[in-house]
Amino acid sequence: MQALLNKTKGDKVIWAAVILLTLVSMLVVYSSTGTLAYRLSKSAESYLFKQFAFTAVGLLIIYFAHRINYTIYSRVALVLYVISIPLLIYTLFFGAEINEGTRWIKLPIINLTFQTSDLAKLALFMYLSRQLSRSQDDIKDFKKGFLPLIVPVGITCMLIAPANLSTALLIGATSIMLMFIGRVSVKHIAMVVGIALIPLVILVTIATGYYNKEEGQSKELPAVLQIGRIPTWIKRIQDFAYSDKHESAYQVQQMKIAIAKGGWFGLGPGNSEQRNFVPHPYSDSIYSIIIEEYGLIGGIAIVFIYLLFLFRSIRIFKKCPFAFGAFLALALSFTLVIQALVNMAVNVNLFPVTGVPLPLVSMGGSSFLFTCLAIGILLSVARNAEKMEGNAATAVNA
Repeated sequence: MQALLNKTKGDKVIWAAVILLTLVSMLVVYSSTGTLAYRLSKSAESYLFKQFAFTAVGLLIIYFAHRINYTIYSRVALVLYVISIPLLIYTLFFGAEINEGTRWIKLPIINLTFQTSDLAKLALFMYLSRQLSRSQDDIKDFKKGFLPLIVPVGITCMLIAPANLSTALLIGATSIMLMFIGRVSVKHIAMVVGIALIPLVILVTIATGYYNKEEGQSKELPAVLQIGRIPTWIKRIQDFAYSDKHESAYQVQQMKIAIAKGGWFGLGPGNSEQRNFVPHPYSDSIYSIIIEEYGLIGGIAIVFIYLLFLFRSIRIFKKCPFAFGAFLALALSFTLVIQALVNMAVNVNLFPVTGVPLPLVSMGGSSFLFTCLAIGILLSVARNAEKMEGNAATAVNA
């Protein structure tokens, strides 16, 4: 054990944040899976054991990923990205349908569902970091600098959006932020943002136009707007825009009740009452359960941990001597923290309902393991930056 600890390098604060979040995860998942266990005739302890197993595997993934020199990830970035595209296409047309979305493929033998967008997201950010680091001399040029960056982002987002619009928007937003920091022309970025806003504005306009405020419910949609997940997107926008009405979304109502019951100090660990009513209290709605059990103080503490994670990641970005590692650290930390903030914003009704889990806290699955892999890569960048910093200090002293 001591030898293992001696080999554990990287940012100690990030390690501490990961351990804290996984401990919170086990406590809250155990507390919030009672109804699910009853419905499936299982024990809540079985879900605690499952979460413990995911946490153990996730920590091992972090450990082994952080021991690999991060330059290896630059070499495999293009291969992973190329592999992710046919996987996304297969998922779009033949994916397993869970919770009204075809975002998963089922792996044979082990019978585990795998969300291909998690792999695609990680591969895309590796590829973007690689391209940004290699294209700094031509970064302002539209053909040589901008197109090789925006085309992969556009392909990935368009393949993910039909089944998972929120994830596609998060990936797009993180990519734009990374390109801005990577000195891509503001004019080119503004053009992409403007084009991306057009369908979003149309969607919001349709959602508000097809809502009857007097009756407090949506009007019947024409056949052209009943394709795929368009009705779901419209309903979520309506639920958010008119959440103060009597017929507001059931999930929004229950999350509000959970937060109200929590008050400042909460009902105590395991004492949640709304876990029996909030949809998906162990995943999408887990932050409202945290506030109900641990109060606003607990909710603020979770926000603080994610912001501390981001702050330490920016510190790694500044310390890393090579552009690829710096961009990679920033991309992986941005996507994790933005996802966390969106999940928390949904739970406190500051954002329309999405299917985005709370990283490292929501019940384990492929998303949990890919989050751990991303953190391991981030810590690999930190470990190598610290090593080079130590070597430089030794050379100066000598």
